[in-house]
Amino acid sequence: MEPECRVLSIQSHVVRGYVGNKAATFPLQVLGFEVDTVNSVQFSNHTGYAHWKGQVLNSDELHELYEGLKLNKVNRYDYVLTGYTRDTSFLAMVVDIVQELKQQNPNLVYVCDPVMGDKWNGEGSMYVPKDLLPVYRDKVVPVADIITPNQFEAELLTGRKIYTEKDALEVMDMLHAMGPETVVITSSDLQAPLGNDYLIALGSHRKTKADGTRITQRIRVESPKVDAVFVGTGDLFAAMLLAWTHKHPNNLKVACEKTVSAMQHVLQRTIKSAKVQAGEGNKPNSAHLELRMVQSKKDIENPEIIVKATVL
Repeated sequence: MEPECRVLSIQSHVVRGYVGNKAATFPLQVLGFEVDTVNSVQFSNHTGYAHWKGQVLNSDELHELYEGLKLNKVNRYDYVLTGYTRDTSFLAMVVDIVQELKQQNPNLVYVCDPVMGDKWNGEGSMYVPKDLLPVYRDKVVPVADIITPNQFEAELLTGRKIYTEKDALEVMDMLHAMGPETVVITSSDLQAPLGNDYLIALGSHRKTKADGTRITQRIRVESPKVDAVFVGTGDLFAAMLLAWTHKHPNNLKVACEKTVSAMQHVLQRTIKSAKVQAGEGNKPNSAHLELRMVQSKKDIENPEIIVKATVL
């Protein structure tokens, strides 16, 4: 790896457990990146628990932190990574910072997980305020280089429903047209060729060569479904995709295989451990299902490929 690759990660922080920056920082560091974190919130734990307490950073406070970096001339980054945000002015401030950092380093890559909502039993719903959608669509996605929406978020951003794989590929093309070179739909309710026990993710990488010709690489990844509700998996996915696309810049297939395989290792270890903690016949709770991140260090660092991608 080159001398130093630095990531600015603007995400939530929890004291206990693994979501947001807590889910992204460790894997990135293990994979050799320097990570500077801005904590958009500081909560005691993730909001899937019965109780949580904490503070929320506002856009002025974000700006103040960034100004401090700028005054010391330590605001040169190779990557920016963002995830869950609830506030439109905060999100708009993130865009301003990304644009300024890109002026400073034109090669900067912005990896954005446009966290807005998901589907439950086939019905999609937003879990952030609705006024975030136009900000993501009109301001954030156009400056992003890599985006990792789930199917519902991809549909929201393009205004188009996905019923078939063909629809999904067309939606990814629409997303490319908005700006990003790499689009990964991290999960979908499409029927997997391998059967109902598998979840489909789709990836598309579009590059324009020096002579103006466009090459698009598209892949499908089918991974075994894990029967539990985990929190922080999207944050972990985006961080590892950042790392593996950095290490395999022109091979989305390998980058996604390594990302999804590592995810599987982490999830299998987590569910196994959660069942042991919960005890025979009991359902694991939120605390039991916190990602077994530290225990998965070797799998994050050098994942054995257990999930293969298909080139479309």
